[in-house]
Amino acid sequence: MESGSFPPKFWKPGAEAPGASLAEERTVLVDESQSTPYVSNSCAALSLEKQRQRLPVFRHRNHILYLAEAYQTVVIVGETGCGKSTQIPQYLLEAGWAKGNHVIAVSQPRRVAAVTVASRVADERGAILGHEVGYCVRFDDCSDTRNTRIKFVTDGMLVREMMADPLLQRYSVIILDEAHERTLHTDMAIGLLKKIQKRRPELRLIVASATLDAEKFRDFFNHNDTKDCSKDTCAILTVQGRTFPVEIFYSTSAVPDYVVTTVETIMKIHEHEEEGDILAFLTGQDEVEEALKDVKERARMLANQGLKVHMRPLPMYAALPHREQARIFERTPRNCRKVVLATNIAETSITVQGVIYVIDCGFVKLRAYNPHTDIDALLIVPASQASAQQRAGRAGRLRPGKAYRLYTEEQFEKLPRATVPEMQRSNLSPVVLQLKALGIDNPLRFSFIAAPPAQAMVNALELLFALGAIDDDCHLTEPLGMRMAEFPMGPMFAKMLLESGNFGCSEEIATVVAMTQIQNVFLSPTNQKAKAARAKRRFAVEEGDHLTLLNVYEAFMKHKKNSQWCHENFLNYKGLVRAVAVREQLVRLLTRLEVPACSSEGDSDAVLRCIVAGFFSNAAQFHYTGNYRTIREGYELFIHPSSVLYGEKPPKWVLYSELVQSTHHYMRDISAVDVTWLLELAPHYYQQGTERELGAKRAKLLAQ
Repeated sequence: MESGSFPPKFWKPGAEAPGASLAEERTVLVDESQSTPYVSNSCAALSLEKQRQRLPVFRHRNHILYLAEAYQTVVIVGETGCGKSTQIPQYLLEAGWAKGNHVIAVSQPRRVAAVTVASRVADERGAILGHEVGYCVRFDDCSDTRNTRIKFVTDGMLVREMMADPLLQRYSVIILDEAHERTLHTDMAIGLLKKIQKRRPELRLIVASATLDAEKFRDFFNHNDTKDCSKDTCAILTVQGRTFPVEIFYSTSAVPDYVVTTVETIMKIHEHEEEGDILAFLTGQDEVEEALKDVKERARMLANQGLKVHMRPLPMYAALPHREQARIFERTPRNCRKVVLATNIAETSITVQGVIYVIDCGFVKLRAYNPHTDIDALLIVPASQASAQQRAGRAGRLRPGKAYRLYTEEQFEKLPRATVPEMQRSNLSPVVLQLKALGIDNPLRFSFIAAPPAQAMVNALELLFALGAIDDDCHLTEPLGMRMAEFPMGPMFAKMLLESGNFGCSEEIATVVAMTQIQNVFLSPTNQKAKAARAKRRFAVEEGDHLTLLNVYEAFMKHKKNSQWCHENFLNYKGLVRAVAVREQLVRLLTRLEVPACSSEGDSDAVLRCIVAGFFSNAAQFHYTGNYRTIREGYELFIHPSSVLYGEKPPKWVLYSELVQSTHHYMRDISAVDVTWLLELAPHYYQQGTERELGAKRAKLLAQ
């Protein structure tokens, strides 16, 4: 197709193929003779063993095993799809690294990648998932202590394992996959593994990255303090990946609504382009579902008009159940085009075979924390140039591909070069809590690969002190602080769960917490919004969202988890099933920690007071201007349109679970509370003090 096929939306800039920049590799090789280029090809009809041998990484097998023997740490740079995630663990297993009851761990930033890659490796080995090959992610452990030799985990679960086994003695090799994503837990794992290596020189670490940031990892892990390169403890290997060029098309003008434009671009590709699957990037589950419905409707219209090639639109996002996620990896039938609408989870964590066309909306949803305002919010921001290149790289695995960027070339040039690591833009209270539980008394002196803002550390210490997790000397309290660190969620949720027995409502609080882990409990189809709103009101209570979620869960259980009942009431059936599983794990953890099982027997105040005990710092007061203000700093907040309190008479005082930022800061998961509860349950947090007194407190925390 010529670039003029989509006038006036897109154009092909420059005389040189823009895809050339994507194909360039700044090769950093220990042995350049090992860098034989390999042309990616479709191998679906071949046996699994033949498919393994056709992956680019296969030509580096012996070299990788040599480096693992010779160096403590090996940094492997390879594009997503080169085979590093699935093959390197198997090479190590075949070379004997899992002998003597040792295990090879593969750590992933995302649960989706951990589960998906584990399933693929189990298939390749002809093994039952959970035996020789297993996985362990939050709220889901599919591994066998005695038999599992390759264990896929999330970075968060790897850090959590260190609480029980500080030196990770079970593992002979740990692979940190997709390390370039630089999540909170990735950076924690990087720093902790560096410490472990000093105590366990025999432990091998392989850091796998899809971007060219290898030097940063090498400098961090190289324990050689001399100028003698022969004493280096870290080596770098680059695995060449895709060789097919990718043509890039930019929008000629700013796009007013990228979700609508994404759908329009999908339809134009389907009607005018050759065969090949489409991958479209959006920012979140809600956008994916909105676009999915629109594409399905338009696909039906085209089918009725007699278009021979059908469309198979599929969603992909983190909260999607595993069975639904697996559908995107199925082979596309003849006379059919697969269309995957995905969040940035499809950027590097997974590889969708058959994609020829990529649509990049140019945005990403990130969590951002401002240490000066102490506000932590989800917001949609422009993606980085590195992300744009990763997205474009999804095309052209089988043949030359095309990437459509829904922004101008000028806008691309203004994008940041890389995404800021989570450690430098997040609320650090979960990090500080876990580090202290792991024996790191002074997190400010911890060996981070990139240091977080000092003010964010101070704020984290202040919050943990207010929650009772640390004492005046910044030491973890016993038993509260240690117990809070055992929960696989933030410290405010942990405090709420641990206090639930004292308020006589542990059963209800376990339900509320499980439900808040689910996205989009209430569904609102585009053509049935009025019906969906009426159904939602049947569950709503004036106290707010938390008790409304409790009502939904109890009704779901009363109707025996019936999917048809969920459909009739516009409820997310798959999400509710997951909430049941999450709640079961929380109840088991509460039982182990000896929190009494008890019910409030309908006393809503007990439940709300318990929520206040954990989330008192997220309180806001109604302001005469019609919005809300945070109590300590007076920042402006609004009720999110998804809340049952939206459009109702505003309560004077509310608590929220999280903030989402667009044009304003919106509170989500909100409950109306009594101000006397705040003063009763958190007087230490809201008591007045002079700026000098507060400054002295911060100085003391910083000095620790």
